[in-house]
Amino acid sequence: MKHLLTLLLIAPFFSMIAQPKVNEIQPEPNGEVNYTANLNEGIILDDLSWAWSSQNACFPETQKQKFTGKHVFFTGIIPKYSEMEVTVIPKDKSKNFSIYAYEIGVDNMRLVPNLERCIRCEAGHKMDRPVVGKTQDHTRKVTNLVAINRPYRVVIGVTGADGLSEGDFTLQVSMKTR
Repeated sequence: MKHLLTLLLIAPFFSMIAQPKVNEIQPEPNGEVNYTANLNEGIILDDLSWAWSSQNACFPETQKQKFTGKHVFFTGIIPKYSEMEVTVIPKDKSKNFSIYAYEIGVDNMRLVPNLERCIRCEAGHKMDRPVVGKTQDHTRKVTNLVAINRPYRVVIGVTGADGLSEGDFTLQVSMKTR
């Protein structure tokens, strides 16, 4: 009886555990839209192992420190015969942001870390060393988000490196239709 009473007293607090806010985006065919937000609106993910799972292959475990800040989520639909490119632009150029995006079925709304598998996952983060033919600035970009014969839901995560949990940014979403 004592355990039941304790459970009844603490059960309401479990429903108050913050669920991550997911911002809805409306990509424009052959256009670009911008959204502004702050990392302080996000959540910390204690488990990043979904990213290096072979079912997702988003980024390797060796890069996990670049995804340890708060995560702010966005979602929208990529229509069939379309390709999306997503860029995060920090307001403060000295802040180190990272970005990832994954494609899932249109009716699926799985958020990381509860992502067992996805169709495609891409990530952008600060390079550890110079790469021939590439330049690095304060922006991070994800490309190759493609829908060919059917539409897909895309979930975008904007996060800070090294535990960064505050910082204004603009999310720029460009889409081309074919």
